[in-house]
Amino acid sequence: MTFRTNLFFAFILALFISVGGVAAGVIVVTRRAFEQSNRQHSEALVAQFEREFQSQEQDVVRRVQGIADAETTTRMAIDLSRQQTDASAYVNDAKNAATSHQLDFLDFVSSDGAIISSNESPARFGYKMIWLTEPQDWVATGSFLMKVDTQEGPTLGLMSVSTVRVGDKNLYVLGGERLSKNFLHSLVLPAGMRALLFMNLDPNFRPENLVAESGPVSGAGRFANFVEAEQQHPSSEDFKIFWTPDSASAEEFHAMPLLGREHELLGVLLVGRSQHEMVLLERHIVLVALAVAGIGLLLGLLLSWWASTRITRPVKALARGSEEVAEGNWAARVYVHGPREISRLASAFNRMTEQLNEQRERLVQAERVAAWRELARRLAHELKNPLFPLQTTVENLQRARDRRPEQFDEVFRESTAILLAEVENLKKIVTRFSDFAKMPQPELNDVNLNEVVRGTVKLFEAQFGAVGKPPITPELHLAEALPSIQADETLLRRAIENLVLNAMDAMPAGGVLMLRTTQDNGNVALEISDTGTGLGPEECDRLFTPYYTTKQHGTGLGLAIVQSVISDHGGRISVESEAGVGTSFHIHLPTKPPLQPISVDLPSAEQPVNGGGTSESTK
Repeated sequence: MTFRTNLFFAFILALFISVGGVAAGVIVVTRRAFEQSNRQHSEALVAQFEREFQSQEQDVVRRVQGIADAETTTRMAIDLSRQQTDASAYVNDAKNAATSHQLDFLDFVSSDGAIISSNESPARFGYKMIWLTEPQDWVATGSFLMKVDTQEGPTLGLMSVSTVRVGDKNLYVLGGERLSKNFLHSLVLPAGMRALLFMNLDPNFRPENLVAESGPVSGAGRFANFVEAEQQHPSSEDFKIFWTPDSASAEEFHAMPLLGREHELLGVLLVGRSQHEMVLLERHIVLVALAVAGIGLLLGLLLSWWASTRITRPVKALARGSEEVAEGNWAARVYVHGPREISRLASAFNRMTEQLNEQRERLVQAERVAAWRELARRLAHELKNPLFPLQTTVENLQRARDRRPEQFDEVFRESTAILLAEVENLKKIVTRFSDFAKMPQPELNDVNLNEVVRGTVKLFEAQFGAVGKPPITPELHLAEALPSIQADETLLRRAIENLVLNAMDAMPAGGVLMLRTTQDNGNVALEISDTGTGLGPEECDRLFTPYYTTKQHGTGLGLAIVQSVISDHGGRISVESEAGVGTSFHIHLPTKPPLQPISVDLPSAEQPVNGGGTSESTK
């Protein structure tokens, strides 16, 4: 991806992380605040219910005790303590007493547990309530919840018991108030909360037993599983109901069990808290975050385009300048205007190219001087050998003419033959020097290196298996789909032939000649290895020096020519060798050579070494 794209994505990623982190943090904090507020409201409502319940309990105890202390109740107890008293005479007293003391339930029960009078169910006259006769401190018990049977059916009542004792007999006064939706009117509910009362009057859950302040509860069946769990294990629990698939419809409930005198479950108070406001607030926060992210996305696009333009434009100019330098244009300069760092980088680049150009000129001059000196030394060494016999022959001719004129003709013939031979030797030396100095520039065409290697090996097949000589086994490891390269096939083939000849000379006892081609980062590589005698480190260092040879009859120009050919193609050649193991030449060639290969001017055979002047011998 481009720098502009990377900058855009980095900006957007940072934006989304920051906005998402803030939004998530706000949502978490808001949710905790809502939960804490709801929890406080629920606790306050439960506490309010308990206070109201205690107030109702005390009021019921007081009114029941008031009935027990009434004179009419005392006379009833005295009369019932006598033998053969007709209890039916008091069958309607409970209704009158309940009306006067504003009680929903009131029963007068004799010492044996028989109902004498009942306000809520007169037909139960004579029914036994044995549990009242069991030893119990009813004063300490106070009020309690109880399932009460009425003419309309069972219901819940907040009950209290008082006793009127006459002699050894008791008259029990059992009275109380109905616990129903009317009781929920006394609770003050905050906005978004409601209280429900479930009366556990049947073995199984019945929707009509769940009531609210306004009456029956819509969707009461959704509470069945939670109520049944309370019936099995009464305890304070929290649960949530989703009335629709929308999460905003969720309502969280706190269940408070209501237990009877014997700790049996008689009812459940359900305090509900709507999640609508919290969910809407969370959605609003998410929408705001998305809006901020959308605006940030647009701003990020604009800012990344602007910032990348300010940065990438000078960077691209620097890249183009670097490419020009790589292609050989050492005079390339970059002129950019941008941030201070980019301007300093451009100035540093221009100074670098100037210094490289100056150093290149000095290097070329130094290499040219070194090459002239080396060639002059080598040429002097080569010319020294034939010049000595020439000088000796001329001296012999002079002595023969002065001392033995009669033998001069014979000496002349012998001396001229020697002179001609040595002159021919000098011509060969000068020709070799001229050939090396006038290496032609490559004529580039598409070349398949694998085909060049195959053609070279095929050229030497007869020599690999020559009769009377140890065999040499060629091994080709050529990479498939090797890319074509821009090269001069004739010069490249000549260089490879020279390396193959060197490898064959290094294996007088036979061996293995391996040629391998590979791809190297889009370029091509050629390795030529032998299993010959190998070379020492010093020999490897001087191997490509002109006129240096390790052979008895070598000219010392073969590997120098190979190096020149590879260099003219923009490649490089190196050697690895180990004495007694073998030698490997590694050639790396670009698919397209640079436009201006760096080369060192070498003296031509047609030019006098002293720069064009006349030699001393011709003056």
